[in-house]
Amino acid sequence: MTRLSYDDYLRHLGSDSARLREVLAGCDPEARVPGCPEWTATDLLGHHGGVLQFWADIVEQRPAGPGDDWTEPEKPTAYDDLLAYHEEQEARLLAALAAADPSETAWTWSTEQTVGFTFRRQAHEALIHRLDAEQTAGTPSPLDAALATDGVEEALAVMFGGGPTWGTFTGNGRHVRVDVADTGASIWVELGRFTGTDPDSGKDYDEDDIAAGADPGREADAVLVGPAADLDAWLWRRGGDDALRVSGDPATYDAFRLVVDQAID
Repeated sequence: MTRLSYDDYLRHLGSDSARLREVLAGCDPEARVPGCPEWTATDLLGHHGGVLQFWADIVEQRPAGPGDDWTEPEKPTAYDDLLAYHEEQEARLLAALAAADPSETAWTWSTEQTVGFTFRRQAHEALIHRLDAEQTAGTPSPLDAALATDGVEEALAVMFGGGPTWGTFTGNGRHVRVDVADTGASIWVELGRFTGTDPDSGKDYDEDDIAAGADPGREADAVLVGPAADLDAWLWRRGGDDALRVSGDPATYDAFRLVVDQAID
């Protein structure tokens, strides 16, 4: 298992959010964000501040969701005010999570409807956007290996492989094993297809997909190996694959790479 304790998720959420703000405080507000080229530093700061506010609201009002009439709140426009807004919303979310039981029911966009989902998801959200801030300012610092390892599993199992309940994943029996070289973790992924009809839009889906799961008890068709930080950054399209090594069936790896070859904001 790659999971951290909820106390650790809370600690990382606080430290990475603070680091993001510290870095952006000394950054040109119009500087471009390499991982999200359409964003400026101002956009990044406002985006993450808004994420913090949204999830603080959700945890505080649990188990109620955002409601059909939810609209994004107004944010400050002046950069200094936006920094203060980010700090305020960070404090709100940290306090709301610290006061909650992770097992309590709370709305999420995932199949997991607990406060614990927000502990984990927002720790990784803060980590990746901290990386965005550092890349924008040119001030890199190491990613925590344990958190990044869990980030690899979360990216594969939730962000890429966590399909909605209205659809069905059908595996094709081909597996990729992702080995995290510096922590010894291995995450297994099966390739397949996702099919279903979105009840809101009426759109039909039939597309290549992945699902993370248990060791199938057989050799992997392809193996991807790399340090935790490099794997996590690569999956989020915040880093290249120079430090990663691939072995096994090229067609299997290429099919896997096509599924994860998309940016996540």
